[in-house]
Amino acid sequence: MTRVCVVGAGAIGGLIGARLAKTGRAEVSALARGETLAALRQHGWRLKSGDKLITAPVNASQSAGDLGPQDVVIIAVKAPALSELVQSLGPLLTPDTIIVPAMNGIPWWFCHQQPEMNASPVESVDPGGRISRSLPLGAVLGCVVHASARRIEPGFVEEVMWHQMLLGEPFGGASDRANGLAEILNGAGCTTNTSTDIRTEIWYKLWGNLTMNPVSAITGATIEQILADPLVRDLCSAAMMEAQIIGARLGCPVEQSAEARHEVTARLGAFKTSMLQDAEAGRDLELDAIVTAVHDIGHRLGVATPHIDGILGLTRLFGQVRGIYPLVRQID
Repeated sequence: MTRVCVVGAGAIGGLIGARLAKTGRAEVSALARGETLAALRQHGWRLKSGDKLITAPVNASQSAGDLGPQDVVIIAVKAPALSELVQSLGPLLTPDTIIVPAMNGIPWWFCHQQPEMNASPVESVDPGGRISRSLPLGAVLGCVVHASARRIEPGFVEEVMWHQMLLGEPFGGASDRANGLAEILNGAGCTTNTSTDIRTEIWYKLWGNLTMNPVSAITGATIEQILADPLVRDLCSAAMMEAQIIGARLGCPVEQSAEARHEVTARLGAFKTSMLQDAEAGRDLELDAIVTAVHDIGHRLGVATPHIDGILGLTRLFGQVRGIYPLVRQID
């Protein structure tokens, strides 16, 4: 039986973990802490999906050593937590373990084979290269999650929408291991497909989140309200055009226009982004992986990003005033 450890049993981690465990096709454990760990130990996995309650037992611990070597490690923590957590994950890993970062924004490995980036880490997503040193690039399977879930309470998650998960080799090509894991996830009701160009898929998702997430956080507005304001809509379009230029330089072209993407996004209606939900709950903002990294990459490539910079500066200040973004993070 495939051994799967979900690192971070929040909204997305809880959704995937519960569905996988319920099938009985995988031995699913959870690395968690605090109230979430206590809830998992008391109740097991709990997922509300429509009018159904999905439950399953779980071996949960705050220590990777208690859980032991895994075949698959799904990392579903918020990006700001990973650089501190990563050094404790060693007991989960073997030479054959597949690491799947089911996270928002730019992953730490994204620019590793980009000559223009000089093979050095993007500090905003991999401070000091700690993540790169702890998680072997050869173990990583790229991932994009197109889904929405919310935490009802610690250890109890509600599935809002699951569209699909995409898996693929970090630097392209067909993949037997991606196909194998996709089969397991599909069997658990988590619609999963594979991609031969996962970096472009990651950049495309980021292209929308880059503006909608921070603007919603600082204004408290839903997607519907943001796109209904022509001035704000134009600001988002201008920032997305800057990101298109950066993406093309990185080999991740986006052919769609910003306006066409807005029309797709508008179908979500009165939807609260994950960053707005975090801001309302007083949780740390995932600003660096979604916005700061794009600023940093653009700076290193010599691409001007005045609109991205403005959104970033306002959101950074918003978070610092409320204590949900670190004061020490400096941005040029």
